[in-house]
Amino acid sequence: MLAPSRRKVLERAISSTNAAVTLPAFLVPAFQTAALRHQFSSTPNRPSKLGRTPISIPPGVELTIGEPRVKRDLTTYLKIPKRTVTVTGPLGKLNLEIPPYLTIDLDEASRRAMLSIEDTEIKQQMEMWGTTWAYLNRHIIGVSEGHTAILRLVGVGYRATVEERPRKAQYPGQKFVCLKLGFTHPVEEPVPAGMKASTPQPTRILLEGINREEVMSFAANIRRWRRPEPYKGKGIFVNDETIKLKQKKIK
Repeated sequence: MLAPSRRKVLERAISSTNAAVTLPAFLVPAFQTAALRHQFSSTPNRPSKLGRTPISIPPGVELTIGEPRVKRDLTTYLKIPKRTVTVTGPLGKLNLEIPPYLTIDLDEASRRAMLSIEDTEIKQQMEMWGTTWAYLNRHIIGVSEGHTAILRLVGVGYRATVEERPRKAQYPGQKFVCLKLGFTHPVEEPVPAGMKASTPQPTRILLEGINREEVMSFAANIRRWRRPEPYKGKGIFVNDETIKLKQKKIK
């Protein structure tokens, strides 16, 4: 490939010459147009695999779509009209805000919900299509069946109990998950409102709630006290979490 300055000089010399000029073979690739070059990708945009899948609504669950309201976005600080979808079921009620370019079509006969967006060429709309589908599906499962998280305590002397602390309670009847994890003091984690915690075994903690985000967030708060370590395999494991053991460092 020629340098840019030398290439321009050679192009001017060729254009100023009236006679036909034959280029050497090694200079032909340098003067080929961009249209003749191979394009990297010609794959067309495809709809979201999750977004185009209909969501089944079980019996006893109702979806209510509210009117658009102007709210300030937490990321861009712009005032955007958003709608609120209220999911009501036998276990409770959850709200979900959807962007203005996303539409939810409810079919009362087949009890299904279809999500669609305005323009499939815009990247942000394609991203939020599948994301909103996942949030709405989790909310429907939460108000009908509920979400759970099981924590396993692995370690000598690790124990867990659920007790009440009236002096520390933030609301009436609040319970605390009391952990013995080898510290000089017990660890107490308050259970958020709308969530249940129980200990079927001294080394097992069962968390139940309708909002999966809150359930997994509370499980992460408990796990941070004793994260699983790779040498002895001790710690607090969430659901099916595992860790690959390492060999001890021998000097």
